[in-house]
Amino acid sequence: MNIDTSNLLNSILEELSSLSYVHPGDVPNIDLYMDQVTTFMDEQLASTKRYPDDKILTKTMINNYTKNNLLPPPVKKKYSREHLLLLVFIYYFKNILSIKDIETVLAPLTEKYFPDGNSFELADIYKEVCKIEKEQLDSIKENVTATYEKSAETFTHLADGEDKEILQQFAFICSLSFDVYIKKMIIERIIDDLSSKSSKNEEKKKGK
Repeated sequence: MNIDTSNLLNSILEELSSLSYVHPGDVPNIDLYMDQVTTFMDEQLASTKRYPDDKILTKTMINNYTKNNLLPPPVKKKYSREHLLLLVFIYYFKNILSIKDIETVLAPLTEKYFPDGNSFELADIYKEVCKIEKEQLDSIKENVTATYEKSAETFTHLADGEDKEILQQFAFICSLSFDVYIKKMIIERIIDDLSSKSSKNEEKKKGK
């Protein structure tokens, strides 16, 4: 692949290094109204937007999350710190999972740790997850770079030019997409197992 494509990849990888996320310490420890919640999320996750006009969260989205049991309802129209943490999880999950799957994943958290658990808070869970994700960035960058280099070895029988560049880029996109597909499939299998276990537990409770 040509120098322009290589420069683009390097630029994207640099963006990953500075990708912003909602730091645990930045989450307000006071209850917020809806407008304050959307403003906070927009400010904190602005760098994740694909286009400047994209909305991180809207009032309609948040109301739908509550309606679909992803998010507990606000108390007196105010959202707590725990609400915000759940919204961050939902924001990332919604790009790859269905609403039903997100509900299944978050149900144990909302049942056991919302507003907070006896010995473990939702904030503690968030901090632990953030730590793991931050540590993964370097390995992700290395994996993407290796995939790029492997894709650059495809279609070598073609002469340098537009056709070769287009096909190598296509191979790169396919390789990245396959990685996402496999991981998504693994996630869905785990969620199906969670759902099955949850159904069995409900049946046991009804049988008592």
